[in-house]
Amino acid sequence: MSLNYLEKWRNKRQQAGMTTLGLIILVLFVGLFAFAGIRLTPVYLNYMKVVGVVDGVETEFDGTGASRGAIRTSISRRFDIESVSIITAKDVKVTTVDGGFEVAATYSHKAPFMANISFVVDFDKRVLVRR
Repeated sequence: MSLNYLEKWRNKRQQAGMTTLGLIILVLFVGLFAFAGIRLTPVYLNYMKVVGVVDGVETEFDGTGASRGAIRTSISRRFDIESVSIITAKDVKVTTVDGGFEVAATYSHKAPFMANISFVVDFDKRVLVRR
């Protein structure tokens, strides 16, 4: 092996590592994603409450021959218990379909991120309550 090759290899070995600027950019990049996760977590937690309400209505009334009014009353009561505030019971659509009712909670949630940047998340949860 030539001496020139060994010198190049030693220089590369000494230059291994991350610069301060590279570390700052990496920390900013990871921090941006962490902040986005922090801003979106409450949005998805609210959605999980809505899913619990809609699934609970399906469990309660599936196959019992319930009426639209009973389903609406149950949704309203469950929204009060779960403290769902992003969507109201009136926003949940209960439509008649063959063999029962379709309960659909469809809504958008806008979460501010930073400055004039926001996240808009669309949710659509549907269940079929059989008669």
